[in-house]
Amino acid sequence: MKIEEEIKQKHFKSEYHKAIVNIIFTYNWLIKNHVEILKPFDITLQQYNILRILRGQYPNPSTIKLMKERMLDRMSDCSRIVEKLVKKGLVERNLCKEDRRNVDVLITKNGLALLKKLDKKFETIDKDLIHLNTSEVKTLNTLLDKLRG
Repeated sequence: MKIEEEIKQKHFKSEYHKAIVNIIFTYNWLIKNHVEILKPFDITLQQYNILRILRGQYPNPSTIKLMKERMLDRMSDCSRIVEKLVKKGLVERNLCKEDRRNVDVLITKNGLALLKKLDKKFETIDKDLIHLNTSEVKTLNTLLDKLRG
């Protein structure tokens, strides 16, 4: 559906303004869909992001600093998110052997198993959500990268 129909607005100041509104609207639409997928698993988008970062590091641990640098939402409180994941048994936290001031965070087998379930859900849903073919998705990715300069 066109952005004009979605937000009931006929005119925009310019095509640039329309693009910005369209990107923001689409971002919120994607977030809503992802939150709905994660809800039955009792994890947030930020927790999911941390788990995916930790899986990428696995079997090596990660530091809070590294996770903050890689998070999609860099305004999130990474330490608080990790604490919630520890309580859920999805990650473990230990003092760093090389530097006792740092904390090593490692995804657990339960965390890896949860991501495996979520991977299957998102694989299907991502294709259903994005009504574009592979070539169009590549173009979209190129344009979004270019947009950020």
